[in-house]
Amino acid sequence: MKLLLGIKNKGLVLVCWLAFFTSCKNQVKKETVEVVETSRVEYLPYYSDESFTPYWLTPNSEEEKSFHKIPDFSLVNQLGDTVSQNTFDDKIYVADFFFTTCPGICLKMTGNMVKVQEAFKDDPEVLLLSHSVTPSIDSVPILKNYAEKNGVMDNKWHLVTGDKTEIYNLGRNQYFVENDLGVPKDINDFLHTENFLLVDKNKHIRGIYNGLNRASIAQLITDIKALKLE
Repeated sequence: MKLLLGIKNKGLVLVCWLAFFTSCKNQVKKETVEVVETSRVEYLPYYSDESFTPYWLTPNSEEEKSFHKIPDFSLVNQLGDTVSQNTFDDKIYVADFFFTTCPGICLKMTGNMVKVQEAFKDDPEVLLLSHSVTPSIDSVPILKNYAEKNGVMDNKWHLVTGDKTEIYNLGRNQYFVENDLGVPKDINDFLHTENFLLVDKNKHIRGIYNGLNRASIAQLITDIKALKLE
């Protein structure tokens, strides 16, 4: 009889211990989820120069209104239509720089931009903008052919050509896509970068991403969704 009671008591202790351990384990999981959910930043940072130092501004504040913005421009897309900042009024957009004869990174960048296009193909608030860095070669027909080969959706994703000086000035002095700090460059230095830039509805730069990196592209898609909620 004593032996039976001893076995029962040990069994009861084991059950209680398992219940306690399971409860603690579930509690840890719950607390971990709560920490992740509450640790996200309220707003994406803002950027204003080639160092890409983040500035934590409140949207629609006076400081935000006077912060660096992408200026107006006039370029031509694969349809032969003029593309300017008016095209992106009240839009979020992703910008990059490429050329159609690129034998290396550009095709991978284009493939990753296709993933962004796919994620927002039915969302009129989100557009894409790819600037040719060899505009003398990348004419409208060549851009159109490149667009058709790579699944570019017209009026969702603009492949643009135009004045080389304007494009290079945008890339280096407005989007800050080259991170060669302290190394001056001019129009004769080739502009080549794998960076994607996220621009909000007020023309502010809100993120920079490696256009060759799958994790970076996933973060870009996540950040676009966050930006839509501001």
